[in-house]
Amino acid sequence: MARYKDTEKGQGLFLTVNLSEQLIPGSYEYTLTRLIDNKLDLSIFDRKYNNDYTGATAIEPRILLKIILYCYSLGVISSRKIAKLCEAHMIVKALAEDTEPHYTTISNFVSGMSGEIEKVFSQVLLVCDGMKLIGGKMFAIDGCRLPSNASKEWSGTKEELTKKYEKIKKISKSIIEKHRQNDLLGKEEREADKKKFEYLEEKADKILEFIETHEDRRGASGEIIKSNITDNESGKIKGPHGVIQGYNGIAVADSKSQVIVAANAYGSVAEGQYFPQMLDKTERSMRAIKGENPLKGTVILGDNAYFSEDNLQAAKAKEMEAIIPDEQYRNRDDQLKDGQRRKGKERFDVRHFKYVKNGNYYICPNGKTLTFKSYVKLNRNEGNKYEAKTADCAGCLYVNKCIHRNNKKKKNRTLFIPVSRYEENLSQKMREKIDTPKYKRLYSRRLQIIEPVFADITYCKGITRFTLRSQRKVNTQWLLYCVVHNIGKCNMAEKERFRT
Repeated sequence: MARYKDTEKGQGLFLTVNLSEQLIPGSYEYTLTRLIDNKLDLSIFDRKYNNDYTGATAIEPRILLKIILYCYSLGVISSRKIAKLCEAHMIVKALAEDTEPHYTTISNFVSGMSGEIEKVFSQVLLVCDGMKLIGGKMFAIDGCRLPSNASKEWSGTKEELTKKYEKIKKISKSIIEKHRQNDLLGKEEREADKKKFEYLEEKADKILEFIETHEDRRGASGEIIKSNITDNESGKIKGPHGVIQGYNGIAVADSKSQVIVAANAYGSVAEGQYFPQMLDKTERSMRAIKGENPLKGTVILGDNAYFSEDNLQAAKAKEMEAIIPDEQYRNRDDQLKDGQRRKGKERFDVRHFKYVKNGNYYICPNGKTLTFKSYVKLNRNEGNKYEAKTADCAGCLYVNKCIHRNNKKKKNRTLFIPVSRYEENLSQKMREKIDTPKYKRLYSRRLQIIEPVFADITYCKGITRFTLRSQRKVNTQWLLYCVVHNIGKCNMAEKERFRT
C-alpha cells in the first residue's frame, strides 16, 4: 500500500519575504511601479496635504495611486476590498510598501483628486507616446454605459415623484389608522409597523426635500427627463442589458495601439451632444504630443449617435475629417444584414422625391404631393417637414417601400429635409460619401479601434460599474479606468521588448 508524507494545513509560518521581489519583470504591477516611481511627476498631489508642521504623516500619493490602479486592473473597485487586499495580498502589499491604508483614505483619494488625476492621465499619454504607441492619424469615439451608485427606484420627473410621495404618505396614514382601530395588536406586530412607518416617513421626507429644492432635468432636445434623488447628475440610460441608472463613459482611442487619448463621463444617453467637447479634449491631449494644430489632416470615426450637422462642422473647424454615418446608413447597404435591405425591399429616401421650388412642395414616386408643414427639430438635426394626405397614401403600391409614416394611427407619410445653418451642408455630403466603397472601408475600422478598448475595461479587467456619486467624482473614476487600460498597453509593449 502506498505511503505519503504527512501535511499540516493549519500550521502558521514565519517566512522571509522581500517585497520588491514580488514585482516580476514583464508583469502589469512591475510596469505600473516603474512608470509611477520613475516617469510621472506626482508633486501635483502635494498641495492637498497641509501637514508640514502639524498633524499626522500621510501615506504617499504614489503608493495610493499604485494600489488603486493595480486593484482596478483586477476588477476590485471597492475601497473596503482594496484596503483588505493591502493586508493579505502579497503583490498589493509590495505595491503598498507594507503600508495598510484605511478604506476611507483610499476613498477620499479617489473622490477628491479630480484635477490631479487628469494630469496623471496626460502624463501617462506622454509615456505611451514615448513608447511609440500613438499614431495620431486616426481616432474612434464611442461611449461605454455603466451603472452608478444610485438606484432606479429614486428616479422620476417632479410629477412622478410627487405621486410617489403621496402614495407613501397614504400607506403611512393607513398604518396609523390601523393602530387607532385595533388596540389589541401584539407587541411584535406593533414593533414591525413602527419600523415600517419610520422607514416610509424617512423616504417621504427625502422625496419632498428633493421636490422642493430641484427643478426638472431636461434632455438634449429640451424634453423633461427623469431626475434621481440619490445622484441627480446620473441618468437613466439604456444599455446592452436593459435600462440602468448610471453614466456614459465616452472615450476617444487612437488607431495605432488603441490607446485612449481623451475621456469623460456624462450622465446622459445622448452622447452625440458631447462630440465637440471630446474633440477639444482630444486636441489638448494631442497638442502636448504633436504641438500646435495636432488634429489637422486626421480622421475621426463615430457611429450614427454622433451624426449631426453641428458635429460634422465641429470636426471641420479643427481640419479633421469626420466619418459618421447617418441613421439610415444600414438600410441602404445590401451587405449589412441588420439593415434588412434586400432586393425588392429597399426603401425610398429623399433622392426619390422631386422638389418643386415655386410651390415649396415635393412629389413622391407615385405622383402625389407632400406639402410643407413646419420647421422642426428631429433628434440632433433641424429642418423642414413635408406631409402627404392620408387619402393619397391609402392603397399606394409603393407604401412598403416608402419613408416612415408620421403616426402609427395615421397612414400618411412625412418627409424630413435637414436644413443647414452653415454655408456648406456636410450632412448631405456625408450621406453620399458613406455609401461609397472607400468610406465604407474607412468606417469599418471603427469597431477595430474603439470596441476592444471597452472590452478590455469591462470584460478583461472586470470593471462593470461606478462606485461614486456626482459627475465630477464619476469622471475621476472613469479617467482612472482609462489610465489602467493605457498602462496595460505600456505593459504589452514592454513584454514585446523583453521577447526581442
